[in-house]
Amino acid sequence: MRVNFVLSEVATGLRRNLTMTVAMILTTAISLGLMGTGLLIAGMISDMKEIYYDKVQVSIFLADDVTDEQRTVIEQELAASPEVKSYIYESKDEAYQRFQQQFSQQPELVQNTPPDALPESFRIELVNPERYPVIAQEFPDGQNGVDQVRDEGDFLDRLFSLLNGARNATIAVAVVQALAALLLISNTIQLAAFNRRNETNIMRLVGASRWYTQLPFILEAALAGLIGALLAVGGLVLTKVLFVDKTLAGPIKAGIIPPVDWSAIVSISPVIAAAGVGLAAVAAYVTLRLYVRL
Repeated sequence: MRVNFVLSEVATGLRRNLTMTVAMILTTAISLGLMGTGLLIAGMISDMKEIYYDKVQVSIFLADDVTDEQRTVIEQELAASPEVKSYIYESKDEAYQRFQQQFSQQPELVQNTPPDALPESFRIELVNPERYPVIAQEFPDGQNGVDQVRDEGDFLDRLFSLLNGARNATIAVAVVQALAALLLISNTIQLAAFNRRNETNIMRLVGASRWYTQLPFILEAALAGLIGALLAVGGLVLTKVLFVDKTLAGPIKAGIIPPVDWSAIVSISPVIAAAGVGLAAVAAYVTLRLYVRL
């Protein structure tokens, strides 16, 4: 009987403050959706680091007018260098073939790139990738057939710095939205308690505990948080289906960026649900203890 009464009070409270409840749910959903997006981005960054940092190479791009003698000298120096773990030579034709494979899902880019646009190069795996400046000093740009020396690690550091910034910005916006949701929850609970003050006063007069009178309000907030979490998860699913799997299909198939697996969404869904329910319930409880006398 008591359970039925509590549940009926929860339903009544949600109906009485329908507009504020909807606003609370939507604000919670946005904040939790942004939090989930930040977690997915963090997972993608981790996967990308595993993919790319294991393949970091130093590339020596050769000038268009490089001679066979210069090419041979460069190869001999690489073979003798203690800094070089291994190296491969890639001709212009081989570079163009690799380019076609990498961007096979973007035919317009391949068609607009002439076969001789990509330079021949030596791709070097270093014993210690942090010793890139040594190679750059041994093969200065613009001399002895060398066009430029490029360390892929520098580019990756800048790329991941940018991605980390996007992740941090997303989480920061999520925190702001979460604060807005908590304030909205607090105001909604105060309004609901004020509207039902006569009922709760009568319950206290007939011996109901303070916890028992507070429970319906806490459950209202928790239910709204759960609905917001479900909407957030639904938004992540739609984002994966409509944006990631379609718009980013080419780079994903080419191996440029890792896919967002369903397992990642499944793994963060409980975190989102727990955060939505937990934060809403705690906010309601603190509000009732500090601002409302029941």
